[in-house]
Amino acid sequence: MIKDKNLMFYSKALDYFLQIVETRNYTKAATILGISQPALTQQIKKIEKKVGAPLFYSSGRKLYLTDVGHLMLQMAHSINTILNNTADTIQTTINSNKGEIKIGLLSSIEDKIFTQFINAYYKDNPNIKVTLYMLTRDNIWNKLENNQIDLAIMYLPDYKIKNWDPYISKKIIDEELMFLPHKAEMINQDSIKLIQTINQKWAVYPDTYYINDLLREEFKNQLTNWPSISAYLTTPEQLYRFSKTTKSYTALPRSFVEAQKEEKEIKAMSFDPKISFQLSFVYRNDKEQVPRINKFLTNFTAFLKEETYYSRLKT
Repeated sequence: MIKDKNLMFYSKALDYFLQIVETRNYTKAATILGISQPALTQQIKKIEKKVGAPLFYSSGRKLYLTDVGHLMLQMAHSINTILNNTADTIQTTINSNKGEIKIGLLSSIEDKIFTQFINAYYKDNPNIKVTLYMLTRDNIWNKLENNQIDLAIMYLPDYKIKNWDPYISKKIIDEELMFLPHKAEMINQDSIKLIQTINQKWAVYPDTYYINDLLREEFKNQLTNWPSISAYLTTPEQLYRFSKTTKSYTALPRSFVEAQKEEKEIKAMSFDPKISFQLSFVYRNDKEQVPRINKFLTNFTAFLKEETYYSRLKT
């Protein structure tokens, strides 16, 4: 039995620590947490006093974890996993119609269908709180591995991930990468070969993004040089606007093109050969045993049976 409560690490203090790890900046972390920077600094100093060593060191304007900080990070993730698993077990036992579902959506994915569904789902399940995070590819995997989100919505296959044993994937739709041309002579083509696109600058996703990796691999497979890049942007909307303004070439998922086609009069064509991939749910094996999550996935399947994904994008 612990007699001195001052020896304990409180959940809130660990949350503060994890937020600094994610942002590597006290000011940004404090803003996200909704507290003052001095208060946040004081909380970290309390943890450092308890462990007897600094958790961070700075180089320039960026913070880095010390060796002790890395150990603390492992411990914090372990504690969060235990707490989340315990909460899931309790909520599973008590009531399947209450609780929280945390979803990580890849930020390069068109979110229209998912926000439509969450809105409809809430009407029938007002006691289940759905949290939707827009995340980078690395952030999604980090949060999945540390049990900080229940479901991920992402592109597959993802060969960057080596250990799939703890996870299940459930396909939502087949996706296709579409080319956005700007030259008049290209607009009426049904498809285009990559080698026909290297004579002009491109706007693409950043290097760590799934579609950038997919596109690079396709250029490599077709023995075609990677084009000159005019900009790296993180969302399909940003890429579309930049491409339209600067006449740079770009490639965007079919789902975004279909969602915006009528409003923006987007002209797009397939690549030859097609560049295909999947949009899928990814989650840990044990999540299907949580009734509210199983119910969420079942309801989403029914939602798309009523009207298809691509059909809903056009409405």
